[in-house]
Amino acid sequence: MTRAATPELLCDGPIATITLRRPDQANRLELVDLECLESHVETLRTSPAVRVLILQAQGAHFCSGFHIDAVPGVDAPALFERLCDRIENLPQISLAALQGGAWGGATDLALACDFRFGTDACQMAIPAARLGLHYYGGGMRRLVTRLGMGPAKRLLLAGQSLDAAAMRDCHFLDECLPSVEALRARVQDQAQTIASLAPLALSGMKRHLNTLAFGNLDREALEQDRQRCAQSTDLQEGVRAWQARRPPRFTGR
Repeated sequence: MTRAATPELLCDGPIATITLRRPDQANRLELVDLECLESHVETLRTSPAVRVLILQAQGAHFCSGFHIDAVPGVDAPALFERLCDRIENLPQISLAALQGGAWGGATDLALACDFRFGTDACQMAIPAARLGLHYYGGGMRRLVTRLGMGPAKRLLLAGQSLDAAAMRDCHFLDECLPSVEALRARVQDQAQTIASLAPLALSGMKRHLNTLAFGNLDREALEQDRQRCAQSTDLQEGVRAWQARRPPRFTGR
C-alpha cells in the first residue's frame, strides 16, 4: 500500500476536490483512507476560503466501501459513521460525483453530501444484512431523511440493488448525466455557481435545513444566524450588486 493511493485533497480557489484513488479495487477504502479522509475534512472545516467541496473518484466506479478483511477487529461502521457525520456537518456545500457503483458505506459518503450527481451507469447496494452487519445509526438516519422509509427498507431489509433510474426516482441522485465527461463538467459548473453565492447565508441555511430534517430545529440559533446575515457586509454587497446589475463579490463577512 502506498501513500500515493490515499484520497487526495486539492484546492483551487473556493473549490476543493477530494478524489478517491484506488480504481483497480473499485476505490475500496482501507483504514488509512478513512484516516486520510478525516484529515482532509478537518482541513476543510477550518478553511473559510473554501466554499464548495467536490467528492469524486478515479476509474469506473465511485467506491466499493470499506475493505472489511483489511484490519481484523476494526469497527468499520463506527469509522464510517464518524466520517460521514463530519462531511455532513461541513460548513461548505458538498457535491458528490458518482460513476459506476457505490456499495456499502460508500452510499453514506454520498448521502452525507448536499448534492449527488451520477451517470446512467450508476448502481448502488448496501450488503449489510448479507454480511451479518447491523447498519449504523447515522447511515440509517441519512437514508430515511434523504430517501424516505420505503427506499431505506428496500436497501437494508430486502438487500435490493438500485440502478441509476431508481436512484434518481428515490432522490439519491439529483441529476443523472450520460457520460463521465458530462458528469465532471456539470459538477464543476454547479460548484462554480455555488461558490459565487454568499457563504454566510449558505452555511447557515445548510446547517438549519439539516437540523430541520432531523426534527431538531433550534429557532434561537436560526435567528442568530439570520441576524448575522442581515448585519453582514455580504448583504450590503449583494444589494449593491443587484442595483448595479453586476455579479456580487462576497467575502463571507
